[in-house]
Amino acid sequence: MKSLEELRKLREKAQKDIQARKTSNKAKVIIGMGTCGIAAGAREILKAVMAEINKRNLDVIVTQTGCIGMCEKEPLLDVQMPGKERITYGNLTKDDVSKIVVEHIVNGKVVEDLAVAKLED
Repeated sequence: MKSLEELRKLREKAQKDIQARKTSNKAKVIIGMGTCGIAAGAREILKAVMAEINKRNLDVIVTQTGCIGMCEKEPLLDVQMPGKERITYGNLTKDDVSKIVVEHIVNGKVVEDLAVAKLED
């Protein structure tokens, strides 16, 4: 580090990184990436979720997990909105992702015809 300006930039970057880790007020999408999910097309669902979120410039946390436990419903995707119950969507196609992002994440409405479970914290 050679100047005070470099130190300020480093500080700003560190503060942004810390802010990005705070997840309590952000929507979260969790994709089941166990072997059963991957075999059923979870990688394509993950790519579709990332593309849709980037296209709409949404501030959403996207994470992966192992087998969610409903292998017959794969590929699975969970949506957790701040302060709301966690909704699991199943038997998904890439075309379903846009509907879930728009209706649930943007407009706050559960897509009932694709939901397979609701979990309360």
